[in-house]
Amino acid sequence: MALENCLQVSTTRVGGVQCHIHSFSSKEKLNLPTFNKGLKKSALSYSSLRYSKTNSRKPLFVCKAREALDQVQVVTESTWNNSVIASENPVLVEFWAPWCGPCRMIAPVIDELAKEYSGKINCYKLNTDDSPNIATQYGIRSIPTVLFFKNGEKKESVIGAVPKSTLSATIEKYVEQ
Repeated sequence: MALENCLQVSTTRVGGVQCHIHSFSSKEKLNLPTFNKGLKKSALSYSSLRYSKTNSRKPLFVCKAREALDQVQVVTESTWNNSVIASENPVLVEFWAPWCGPCRMIAPVIDELAKEYSGKINCYKLNTDDSPNIATQYGIRSIPTVLFFKNGEKKESVIGAVPKSTLSATIEKYVEQ
């Protein structure tokens, strides 16, 4: 399920953190502890860092959590077990490589599916050049190959640049109704 609220986080003059929760009809402020008093900078996840034009010492952290949920994330050998095997949601993994023409053709389809099924499935892409051991483990011999996992088990594979309807039909088998 996509997040209903977006956060805009900025540091305060005394080193604290202020969050502005933006929703359709309300704005609230949430004051978090300062970095000096136990909140680690790594505890905040943010996708972009901008500096205010009026005060270059005051960074603004913009959390794009809603967008991150409905995008295809990169998975590697080091993140495979936590992202795919341990996932509570069904998982779609596209095995691809940057030099593969059909992989570039199917990428927008995978992006659309990630948005449509946001919160119901997790979508990842694995670069077979960067993570050959995972590709070998699952017998990937041609790309693009899309594998579907549920409860940590490989359930189904789809090979080639197939139509969106083929992937949607496969997803529907594993999504809780």
